[in-house]
Amino acid sequence: MSLELTDKDGLIDAFQRRINYLRVSVTDRCNLNCIYCLAGSVSHLSHEDILRYEEIYRVVQVAAGMGINKVRLTGGEPLVRPDLSKLVRMLSQIEGVDDLSLTTNGTLLSRYAVELKEAGLKRVNVSLDTLKRARFKRITGVDKLEEVLDGIRAAHSAGLLPLKINMVVLRGINDDEVVDFARMSIDQGWHVRFIELMPFREPETECLGIVSAREIRERVQSLGELEPGAVRAGNGPARYYRLPGADGTVGFISPITEPFCRSCNRLRIVPGGQLQPCLLASNEVNLKETLRNGAGVDELKRLIRQAVAIKPEQYLLREGFASVKRPMCQIGG
Repeated sequence: MSLELTDKDGLIDAFQRRINYLRVSVTDRCNLNCIYCLAGSVSHLSHEDILRYEEIYRVVQVAAGMGINKVRLTGGEPLVRPDLSKLVRMLSQIEGVDDLSLTTNGTLLSRYAVELKEAGLKRVNVSLDTLKRARFKRITGVDKLEEVLDGIRAAHSAGLLPLKINMVVLRGINDDEVVDFARMSIDQGWHVRFIELMPFREPETECLGIVSAREIRERVQSLGELEPGAVRAGNGPARYYRLPGADGTVGFISPITEPFCRSCNRLRIVPGGQLQPCLLASNEVNLKETLRNGAGVDELKRLIRQAVAIKPEQYLLREGFASVKRPMCQIGG
C-alpha cells in the first residue's frame, strides 16, 4: 500500500486518520523496575545501538516538515540518559514542533526541571501509581516516593504545565487509592489520568488484574458529579472530567475496554531506531540503518510515509493479552 501525498497534505493513513504526533523513546534503561513494565528482565541495548541525539533531531526535523507538530520524549526513563536537555534544546528549535513534552517517572525531575524548561520543554507527564511509601517500593522495587513528589513540585514551580499524573490502576494492589488520587485534583490541582492496565502474556503481568475505566469512574464519582473538563494541552486518548470545586481534572484512558484506535494520531520511534506505526505493531520501519547509511531527506520522508501506510486500523489482543516484540521499557508506553 502506498500513499501519494505532498508535504502540504500532511500525513494521512489508510483509514483517514491525520498523523501529527511522534513519541520518541530515547533509552530502554530505567532506574525503577515496575511490576507491569519489567525493565529489569531485559537485555539493554548498547550505547552504539540507540539513536544518537543528532539522528533523532534529523528524523524529527523531516517529520515536522510533513505535519508532525507534537513530540513526546519517553523511555525507559528518559532522564537517565545523559544530557537530555541538549536534545530538548535541539528539538525545541525545529520549526513546526509546537508541543514538546516528556513522560518521566519523576525520580530525577527535581534535579532537571528548571534546566528542561529553559531548554524549551513545554510540559511533563509523571507516572505515579501510589501515594503510599511501602506500596511504591512494592510496585517499583525502590523507595523513592518522596523523590517523585519533589519532582512534581519542582516541575510545577518551573512552569512545565499542564502537569499530568498517570496512574496505572492494578486490582488488589493500588485500586483502593483511586479516590485519593482523584481528590488530588481538588486539593492540589493535579491533572490525574487513570489508565487501564495493558496485559502482556508474561508470568509477571498475567497475574495483575485489570480495573475498567467504567469502574474507576464510578469510584471517582463518590466525590461528586463529573462534568466534562478539558486540559489546555494534550495529544492522547484521555477523556477528561472535572469534579466540583477542582482546579485540576481527572482523565480516563481505556485501551482494553474502550479502545481509541479510530482516533490514533501517532507514530513511535523506539530506542533502537525502529519507527513503529502502532504500540502493538508487528511490523516496523528501520530508520537507524538508513540514517547511518547517509540517507537524504527524500529517503527519510519515504520511510515515514511507509510507516504511516502500514499503520493498522486497530491493535490486536490475542486471548485478551497484548503481544509485542519488545517490553514496554523499549517501546515508551
